[in-house]
Amino acid sequence: MTARSSKPPVPSPQDAETTESDRRRGRGACSNAAGRYESERRDVFDDGWESLADLDSFKTEVRAEMARSIIATNDSPDIGFDQSINAYRGCEHGCIYCFARPTHCHLGYSAGIDFETKLTAKVNAAELLEKALSTPRYRVKPIMLGTNTDPYQPIERERRITRSILEVLAHTQHPVGIVTKSALVTRDLDILAPMAAQGLVHVGISVTTLDNRLSRSMEPRASAPAKRLEAIRVLSEAGVPVRVMAAPMIPALNDPELERILEAGAARGAQTASYILLRLPLEVAPLFREWLAQNYPNRAERVMALVRDTRGGKDYDSRFGVRKRGEGPYAQQLAARFAIALRRIGLKRDHPPLRTDLFQPPARSGQLDLFAPS
Repeated sequence: MTARSSKPPVPSPQDAETTESDRRRGRGACSNAAGRYESERRDVFDDGWESLADLDSFKTEVRAEMARSIIATNDSPDIGFDQSINAYRGCEHGCIYCFARPTHCHLGYSAGIDFETKLTAKVNAAELLEKALSTPRYRVKPIMLGTNTDPYQPIERERRITRSILEVLAHTQHPVGIVTKSALVTRDLDILAPMAAQGLVHVGISVTTLDNRLSRSMEPRASAPAKRLEAIRVLSEAGVPVRVMAAPMIPALNDPELERILEAGAARGAQTASYILLRLPLEVAPLFREWLAQNYPNRAERVMALVRDTRGGKDYDSRFGVRKRGEGPYAQQLAARFAIALRRIGLKRDHPPLRTDLFQPPARSGQLDLFAPS
């Protein structure tokens, strides 16, 4: 005989954690703490009435934005480009290590799950780009796509904003570089292949790991490793110069794979390669530590100890020239391994410069057209 209680069952902390885990299934971040600019903190907890079970799973929300400008410029000494375009704010790939997560705090969102679920699409990007390229003061330099958030994240399948940007760049014969971890980039081969034949494009494919389990955990909605390698092959066979990017390298987690990643990329036709050491700016550090504790508890202390060894005892060092490579014995060893692997495999560090002499500005439009001869 089973005794009955008039009180509702109170779930254990473990039950509450499981329910919360179900809500964020398929997401990289384990939490959604308020950003550094917020005056209030919001916490989700079970009130004893199984309230967490009533909450829906985190859904992707996309807000259309009419941007005021589209080309971002920088003068950073350790970035190899001057101009970039990001068609989206936030990224559904959900990479736990993404250095762009803190930018979401400027929008009043969390760098955690909000970054992966509350996305913004710059729907007028192509129109703004065409306008910018038509101004007399514009000076052509390569434009990079995907420097902050991925231009081929899942919502690009329907939104097609990146494709519209490429159409403008192809029409004007403007040089462009692309960085992505999505096989969706091969969809635009009809644009990329002719541009490559003119020396106007190269593509970087980020291959963080060859381990499917690790990839699903730390970059849950990005293309699987095999799909990225296949994208390298397809692009290369179509004549598009491809860089395999072992980025980021995480000490004691995926760093043993460095040489295998470079070899796999080269076997599919990649011509150049690069790597970046794990970067943990601002909100990324606690999010990454939380993810480590939940997914790789036996390695967490070792990983963070090595990270701090490369960052002067801190989680992160933002100094130019240091933030991408780190310092100290471990960082030096990683750099040496990379250099040796390049020589052995036959990969180069850089592609030839993209051409800028073919650029044809789009025809200007506006009130002045009223006075143009018909």
